[in-house]
Amino acid sequence: MAGILTGMDQEKVKQLPHGLEEAGIKSEVIIQKAHFDGYEHALSNTGISLVPVETADDVDKAANEKTASMHFLNCNTLEGKIKHEEWLQLAKKHNLPATIDIAADVPPVSNLWKFNDMGFSFVALSGGKAICGPQSAGVLMGTKDIVDGAKINNAPNGRTIGRGMKVNKEEMLGMYAALRGYIERDHDEEWKMWENRVAVIEDAVKKVKGVEVAVTVPPIANHTPKMNIKWDRKQTKVSRSELGDSLRQGNPSIEIIAWGDDESSIDLTVFMLKPGQEKIVGKRIFEELSSASS
Repeated sequence: MAGILTGMDQEKVKQLPHGLEEAGIKSEVIIQKAHFDGYEHALSNTGISLVPVETADDVDKAANEKTASMHFLNCNTLEGKIKHEEWLQLAKKHNLPATIDIAADVPPVSNLWKFNDMGFSFVALSGGKAICGPQSAGVLMGTKDIVDGAKINNAPNGRTIGRGMKVNKEEMLGMYAALRGYIERDHDEEWKMWENRVAVIEDAVKKVKGVEVAVTVPPIANHTPKMNIKWDRKQTKVSRSELGDSLRQGNPSIEIIAWGDDESSIDLTVFMLKPGQEKIVGKRIFEELSSASS
């Protein structure tokens, strides 16, 4: 975002994130209401104001001489009224760069180039997750002017908004190796491996009476096999919070992250596990659920 705002102007680089309009820097970014989920705060950190829209007409009304770009959150595609192609058409109509966050949206591997080919001016994704690179690194792809502008807003340059977010040389090399390795990987074989890991955990926990397992694949973000393990609290007298505490305090310690309010189920993905860890996870969840069963 900083690269879009400043280009190669060193004085503008020094200005961020304060007094954008006084410095002649565009100060607004258009984003769909359905694409607000907290991560847009990274854009606000540069000093811009976010302008929420819902329809194409809203975009036409919102675009003005202060507009710097139009931002799209890929994982919320289904929630928004404007999809990729129309968003790009609107950006072209108003002569604005269209940016997209695909942080958790690989796999499929084709997403590494799909959005560049579609015409987005900048594509950003996480270096961790399925790519298995350093969690503090990532990939920024886009037009040369935006990437060059982003680089001068970052380390080793000192008076920049990105100085505190520097990525060290070891992480850069790790990111390169991970990305290269990911592209060369056999993705069909990898998917089968994930399905096998899910099956191992499912077979273990379903031995507990009353436990149900549902396997789904999220359509966009974290597009890998995902399992929901649900139990009857009347039969298995343990809450999700209590299960989490027991798994955390056990040996080995296993951490589960809770989403939603359902205290009688947990969601698991397996694509970040190392070989053999699915057996440990299945065994420990089985032990805790079976010990709580009447």
